[in-house]
Amino acid sequence: MDTAGSGPRTATRHRLGPVALVVAGGLSVQFGAAIAVLLMPRAGALGVVTLRLVLAALVLLVVCRPTLRGHSRADWGTVVAFGAVMAAMNILFYQAADRIPLGAAVTFEVLGPLVLSVIVSRRLVNLVWAGLALGGVVLLSGGGFDRLDPVGALFALSAGAMWAAYIVFSARTGRRFPQADGLALAMGVGAVLSLPFGIAESGAKLVVPSTLGLGLAVALMSSVLPYTLELLALRRLPAPTFAVLMSLEPAIAATAGFLVLHQALSALDALAIALVIAASMGAVRTQVARNAPEGQQI
Repeated sequence: MDTAGSGPRTATRHRLGPVALVVAGGLSVQFGAAIAVLLMPRAGALGVVTLRLVLAALVLLVVCRPTLRGHSRADWGTVVAFGAVMAAMNILFYQAADRIPLGAAVTFEVLGPLVLSVIVSRRLVNLVWAGLALGGVVLLSGGGFDRLDPVGALFALSAGAMWAAYIVFSARTGRRFPQADGLALAMGVGAVLSLPFGIAESGAKLVVPSTLGLGLAVALMSSVLPYTLELLALRRLPAPTFAVLMSLEPAIAATAGFLVLHQALSALDALAIALVIAASMGAVRTQVARNAPEGQQI
């Protein structure tokens, strides 16, 4: 049997496979977020956060069955911090998505990981990427946030800060707990922390069957499925490549907002989002070039 030429095709499939998983995860997250916006009139922004975290925690705890014994005080401190950051990130982001278009909210949010990348790198060229991102934000805000709800923009920026903290604590949790055990436990902590807010805002509305059904869809699409796909992808995909792909989130969010929520983008909005995406990709590639061995610089 002649296998000539099958090698390159197989190699291409191996390269594209994990990339497809990450892109699928991004699509799942952002279309899940669009469904969450549709659910907000029924359950409120805080209610949606509670449904997402509680239902996702139940699914992950059942699937992962993490052990509660044998962990140090530092391990539990990391999990609690991770869960608190996760709850804060979701509460802030959904407050933003309730006030400004989904694409704009994710664009502001992605500035958190971008700033983290710039700080970690400590290279002068990253000031260029920071300036490019700032230009995108100025365009998106119409020069003064008067075109967008300023409170919504502030919530999104705050969610970005929590996203940066999420990246830090996610890595720490992954080093301390096997497989996805730490994630499942942290999701449980986040669910417990968000529960009083959701009950206070929505009460019995949270247990309406149709609302629970949509909440489960949000939990699966925005938490369980993407986290699983990302874990599978990271086994074969370099972390810097993963970070570059994550920079596409604002574009995916804008597409979800347009298709599901009918949130149209102006040409200026599209340019602003493109600038932030380019800045994120540039910052990540600069970090990769800094860490690559001599002779392998990109």
